[in-house]
Amino acid sequence: MTARNSAAVQAAQLRADARRGVWQRLLAALGVRTGRVRRADAVAARWEHGAAGEAETARLVAALASQGWHIRHDLRMPGSRANLDHLLVSPCGTAVVVGDTKHWHRGRTTAMVVGRVHCGEDDRQDQVDAVARYAARVTRALNLPGVVVWPLLIVHGSPIAGGRLEARAPDWDGVVHVLGPARLLPTLAAAPKVHDPARAAAVAARVDRVLTPYIPGPRRVRWP
Repeated sequence: MTARNSAAVQAAQLRADARRGVWQRLLAALGVRTGRVRRADAVAARWEHGAAGEAETARLVAALASQGWHIRHDLRMPGSRANLDHLLVSPCGTAVVVGDTKHWHRGRTTAMVVGRVHCGEDDRQDQVDAVARYAARVTRALNLPGVVVWPLLIVHGSPIAGGRLEARAPDWDGVVHVLGPARLLPTLAAAPKVHDPARAAAVAARVDRVLTPYIPGPRRVRWP
């Protein structure tokens, strides 16, 4: 089954909105890109960049389905307008992985600087804090004693210093693993090896009841 990818939908909508109207369509047919279209295309390109990373993460974790993992993508965040990129239930039914995919600059290394995650000189700790908040919201929404929620920040493009980072975030009792695609499956393989298909299926059913598919609403760009 193809993974949902709302980032790609947002990019397509931005491009379409910028070309809405008879005049814009005529100019587009003539190969003319107005300032409005150029700005929309620039924003859409960033969405598409992120969508490519999400699609690659989805492709990688698809291999886990045959090992008893339950895999979901693009779910609505409880109590928020944001979305969850990826959610996985372990084969033992005792762990839920909340994954957020980012695509950062390939020429800059992601590393810890004074306890904060940076990509090159750019402070990206806010992304760590965000996925920790997502994990906390999922924990509350599922309300499943004995099930541990595990936040992962999956970074495409930028190399990770040491291969993987263990970051801390406010109000989260534990670490947020920051890793690249090469370390994703080995890290998930560290989950408990015991399989409990009935328990895993019950947790997945709970996920499906409380975390519905994310449907992006209309997105309009305010043009100057």
